[in-house]
Amino acid sequence: MTAPAAIAAQRARGKARIGARLRNGRSAISDLHMSGSSKLLFPRAKDALQAVYLNSSGGVTGGDAFEVEARAEAGAHLVMTTQAAERVYRALPAETGRVETRLTLEPGARLDWLPQETILFEGGALDRRLSIDMAGDARFTACEALVFGRHAMGEVLHDLRLRDRIDLRIDGRLAFADRLHLQGDAAATLAHPAIADGAGAIATVIHAAPGAATLRDPLREMLPETAGVSALSEELLVLRLVSFDGYTLRGHLAPVLRRLSGAELPRPWMI
Repeated sequence: MTAPAAIAAQRARGKARIGARLRNGRSAISDLHMSGSSKLLFPRAKDALQAVYLNSSGGVTGGDAFEVEARAEAGAHLVMTTQAAERVYRALPAETGRVETRLTLEPGARLDWLPQETILFEGGALDRRLSIDMAGDARFTACEALVFGRHAMGEVLHDLRLRDRIDLRIDGRLAFADRLHLQGDAAATLAHPAIADGAGAIATVIHAAPGAATLRDPLREMLPETAGVSALSEELLVLRLVSFDGYTLRGHLAPVLRRLSGAELPRPWMI
């Protein structure tokens, strides 16, 4: 008897591309593409063009692949967020979910990259990259938050494969590069006092704009003892925050992001 053929597991694919252009004094859509499981929604906003990303597959698992591209053209203001927290589920041993995001800011543009948290589950495997290329007089604010299991559900991650990369270029010059690699028992690694001292959630906030360094001291006054902010140059601030869980993390993040953006957070953050 012939053995039955192996059935390939179904995998999610998605691509989203959005461009913002200044038109009659307002930021409007200049380019738009959506395919697969990637969708973009456009709630009404007063000044900026706001785009809400939705992964209709419900999360990321091994073998999934997603791409996001966003461009703020000269003078335009684009705000991007996600409809909900992204979830990274258990993957087969040889498979990894991949997410790649590329952001471009032309002269005088502004882009706020404010996705909600990424929640990692036991056995998850994620390879993620965020690349930003911006003009020197543009204004960029970004937040990337990771939650290592849901504390309220008693989740502890002993099996995780995570590779996370951020590259920021200003006028073609690499201004910031960040690398995070966790393999195996994430809880044990995060428990180390020199790493996260047992924290279950972490966030990185980047603010790049002319004169960004002047915000360093005001931000320090807003932060808990488990966070810090540094001015890497006159035009670049980087903040790192660790918290007991995702709920506590969000409570500390929200006022910081409001201060940096000068506006309320996108509506999905309030739900």
